[in-house]
Amino acid sequence: MADPTFEEIAAALYAGPPDAFVSSRKARADSVDDRELATRIRALRKPSVAAWVVNVFAQERAVPLGEALQLAAELREAQDDLDAPALAKLGRERRALTRRLADMAAELAGSRGERITPATRDAVEGSISAAFFAPAAASAVASGRLVRAIEASASNDDIRDAVAGEIPELEPAPQRPPDELQARRLRRDAERQLASAEKEHKAAERELATHDAALQELQTRATELAANVAELEAQLAKTRAEAERVGEELPQAKERRTEAAREADAAAGAVTRAQKALDKL
Repeated sequence: MADPTFEEIAAALYAGPPDAFVSSRKARADSVDDRELATRIRALRKPSVAAWVVNVFAQERAVPLGEALQLAAELREAQDDLDAPALAKLGRERRALTRRLADMAAELAGSRGERITPATRDAVEGSISAAFFAPAAASAVASGRLVRAIEASASNDDIRDAVAGEIPELEPAPQRPPDELQARRLRRDAERQLASAEKEHKAAERELATHDAALQELQTRATELAANVAELEAQLAKTRAEAERVGEELPQAKERRTEAAREADAAAGAVTRAQKALDKL
């Protein structure tokens, strides 16, 4: 097995407990036979707490950090082709991702018993943010050998000074064929058209649902009114039949009443005559 390189030794020391850095550095230097390597190890500067947090995160969470940095590289290439609203959206998403990564790094460091102050957490976020803007900063953060935090405005010289050992170059993004930019534009336009069509479709479905509800309400009301009409028509037919029957019986009732009136008059005359006869006695 090959002996560890200076960069590998530095990465191991920079991810170890901050309080034990000096003693660990001495012990590691004393353990190597190469005098030049031992001298370089002893010359390693103790990392700041923020740098240590980034180093631990870079080594313990290399996969999510690597994916984020690769995405950042692709976004840097694509942003020249974006309009103002898209750039603003990209900026918001980049800041949100930076905050999430910084929170993950702070939680990881906290799980190791280190107290992370707000200032330290901001410095961690600043270093990750710098990695999103410059390839050299991305390489520095991914190395896991930061000595101090870096800023987005840091020059290449500042970045080199902030890293122990050589800064590895990130694997370059694959060269895209000349027509891929046009393909990306066409895809983005198609995605926008799809989003617009989906939005209009949802609006049309909401409008249709509104009309369906109104139609259902009218149909229910029409059914109720038809039932009322049928009931009223039945009642009207019954009333007409009753009126016809009464109309047919009315002449007979009038005749009977007239006959009864004659009989009543005759009876009254008889009473009057009988009274007069009685009065004469």
